[in-house]
Amino acid sequence: MRSWRWPSLWVGRGVRRWLGNIGYGTRLFFRLLALCPQALKRPGLVADQVHFLGNHSLAIIVVSGLFVGFVLGLQGYYTLQRYGSAEALGLLVALSLVRELGPVVATLLFAGRAGTSLTAEIGLMKAGEQLAAMEMMAIDPVQRVLAPRFLGGLIALPVLATIFSAVGILGGWVVGVVLIGVDEGAFWSQMEGGVDVLRDVGYGVIKSVIFAITVTYIALLQGYESLPTPEGVARATTRTVVMSALVVLGMDFILTALMFSI
Repeated sequence: MRSWRWPSLWVGRGVRRWLGNIGYGTRLFFRLLALCPQALKRPGLVADQVHFLGNHSLAIIVVSGLFVGFVLGLQGYYTLQRYGSAEALGLLVALSLVRELGPVVATLLFAGRAGTSLTAEIGLMKAGEQLAAMEMMAIDPVQRVLAPRFLGGLIALPVLATIFSAVGILGGWVVGVVLIGVDEGAFWSQMEGGVDVLRDVGYGVIKSVIFAITVTYIALLQGYESLPTPEGVARATTRTVVMSALVVLGMDFILTALMFSI
């Protein structure tokens, strides 16, 4: 009988620890949301985080969006040419970017660039006992440190996703119209007639906002709960990238199924 008790104890402890982590993370998330209006009273802190997270990620977003547009234009032309529909290249590039690739790829790049920076920064603050010093001075570190960074990520990522899609469409135009020779009027007219602002662009913006909340919170949570050691901060940074990628891809499938099946 004892041989069966030990595995059951391990499973029970693991499930209890997992449920405890979920409960703690949920409480921290709603506490963070409740503190966001107070963080807006100090717009300078939020503006600094928008600059840190957004402007410093702009280069990789623009370059990646341009090359994604190049690839979409090239591959899309070869695919559509088989069916005599090369004029629909603009529509293909635009829908691919504003619906899926813009929000998803921009979020993954944001998680790798800005999310890791957030986790490492907060983890180092915890390792240096700066968060503990704030608590000793009756300053709430969630309100002073986490809330402005959460709002900064919430503002920066949708803008970066929009820029990614716009630059990607420009890249598709360069390959399709300038290099290959697709009719420019057909390229833009097909895009204008086939892309619905509310259904396609609007859903893409909603996705980017949801992804911004998710990825920014994951980065903040991992940094806030990291072990106060160099190894702990490094592991938390790695978890931020892995968890963000898995959660974003899973949520993208769910959101796509809900949005475009209605």
